[in-house]
Amino acid sequence: MTDNRTAASNYDEGVGVARDYYDSEEADSFYSAIWGGEDIHVGLYDGKTDIAVASRRTVDRMAGKLGDISGKSVVDLGAGYGGAARVLAGEYGAHVTCINLSSVENERNRALTKEAGLGDRIKIVGGSFDNMIFDDSSFDIAWSQDAILHAPDRLAVLDEVARVLKPGGELIFTDPMQADGLEDREALQPIYDRIHLPDLASFGFYDEALGKRGFEKIEVEKLTDQLGNHYARVREELAERAAEEGIDAAFRDRMLAGLKHWVDGAAAGRLAWGIMHYRKRS
Repeated sequence: MTDNRTAASNYDEGVGVARDYYDSEEADSFYSAIWGGEDIHVGLYDGKTDIAVASRRTVDRMAGKLGDISGKSVVDLGAGYGGAARVLAGEYGAHVTCINLSSVENERNRALTKEAGLGDRIKIVGGSFDNMIFDDSSFDIAWSQDAILHAPDRLAVLDEVARVLKPGGELIFTDPMQADGLEDREALQPIYDRIHLPDLASFGFYDEALGKRGFEKIEVEKLTDQLGNHYARVREELAERAAEEGIDAAFRDRMLAGLKHWVDGAAAGRLAWGIMHYRKRS
């Protein structure tokens, strides 16, 4: 059995690894120049769609599932550069609080938010979303895109979401996952090693865990093919543009190899991805 000190050490290490990676100059250059600019999450593709366009489609698809969110309070877990927050605030009328671990991403988020004139609608907070500083029942909506996989304790994240959402509040999120009933776990070991965690979640994991925390499922739209599409497009762009963007060759090669694991895992049916929408029972 893992004692409390070991668990705490593993937690601190996982948080530290994620923070150091996203704060690095190499990662910042890669995500801002290649991955999608303001949006660093999986996109929705129709043929050879531009990455930024595909990423914005995901935001609009998710927002469309929420209905009218004008005036509602949203917490964006792992907000990155804040692209989704600016869409939700600027085009859908929500008030958004971004919580994100990376100080580099948060600073870029603040600059882009100020430039967009949305400082009165968007608040940016540094911190981990598995131990949030917000009061109970603070938000109408919890939103997250491809961030929870990095949490050392995903159940703690869901505990926090349940705590900060108002009764009747909605959770909508995406997350790169492993397939339910996966038998060949060793095939995903390079991905586990990449995120410095022992596994990924799954549709079944979230459904069970959220049910135990008082959530009802509204809709789960399974879109695993888009996970493979996205990583393949990012890999293609990185191979073509790394030199012109000044991305170090060693970083490029490591990233190309890492992205291929995701592409291959999706093609083999070992991975999963989709838009998950739940409501906290009143």
